[in-house]
Parts: sequence; C-alpha cells; structure tokens
Amino acid sequence: MGWVSEQLVEAAQGGDRESITALVQGAHPHVRRFADHLCASPQDAEDAAQEALIVLYRKIGSLRATAALASWMFRIVRHECLRRARRVLDGADATGPALEASASAEEEVLQRLEAERVAEAIRALPDVQRRVLILRDVLGHPGRTVADGLGLSTAAMKSHLYRARTAVRLRLHNSPGA
Repeated sequence: MGWVSEQLVEAAQGGDRESITALVQGAHPHVRRFADHLCASPQDAEDAAQEALIVLYRKIGSLRATAALASWMFRIVRHECLRRARRVLDGADATGPALEASASAEEEVLQRLEAERVAEAIRALPDVQRRVLILRDVLGHPGRTVADGLGLSTAAMKSHLYRARTAVRLRLHNSPGA
C-alpha cells in the first residue's frame, strides 16, 4: 500500500477527521483508475469510485486490519461496477421500481441495445479471455480460483483478464452507438 501509511489509516480508524480526509483524497486516483478498468463507461467508473470513497469515509472505523484497506476499497469498486453492469443487462434503472413505471419505451430500447453491445463485445473475445472475464468480473470468483479452474498461472490469468477488459472497452468505444 504505497499510497498510504499505516499510521494514517490507524488515525482515520480512530476517527481523526484530517486523517480520514487525507485518506479519501489519497485513495481517489487509485480507486478511480481501478474503476476505469472495470466499469463499462467513464460515468459508471466515477460513480463506482465515489461510492467506494463514501463507504471508506463512513466505515473506516470498522476496518479490522490496516493492511486490508486497498483490497477492501477495490472490492467495493468491483461490486459497484458489477452492480451497474447487471442493472444494464437486466434492463433496470438505478433508481428502481419508482422510475420503472415512468420509463419511456425509447429508454428501454436503448438499455437493451447497450446490453446487447456489451454481450456482443464479450462474445467476440477469444475463448480463454471470455472465460476469464466472465468468471472473474461477472461471476466474481477470486483470481486464484479462476486461474486454477482454467489451468492457468495467476499471472497468465491476469494477463488474459487485462486483454479481455481492454478489448471489450475498445470494442464498445469504437462500435456504432458509442
């Protein structure tokens, strides 16, 4: 955790507001960069990063081990990106049932088209990359479990995952309707 000291985390856990503020500000670029790799859009990435920072601010006192801060933050970001992706794939809006009744047919069609674009981008991946992406990012399996299940080293699994995420992002960015 090169971007934050153990003393800063401990002070933040103790409720020191200046330490909490410094921790949130220091974490933002790292959390955002991670979200950019996971989320389908820059807006979703920013929203996921903000959600993770809000959780950090509110719940830093409940963190058990200071060394677990980075993995805790990244799990929050991953969860938020997956939640947003599922919402798009399910055709639901983030605001839930209240907005569902007033959603226009046009919005519903656009959401389905976006879900189809994402699904097509994933289908276009080479087999191993597609499996790694689905197991790791969609189903949320731990990296080691994915690597073992596919007979890959952790490094190879990470490489395939990076390539898959990049390919999907580029395909979505360059496809019609982007």
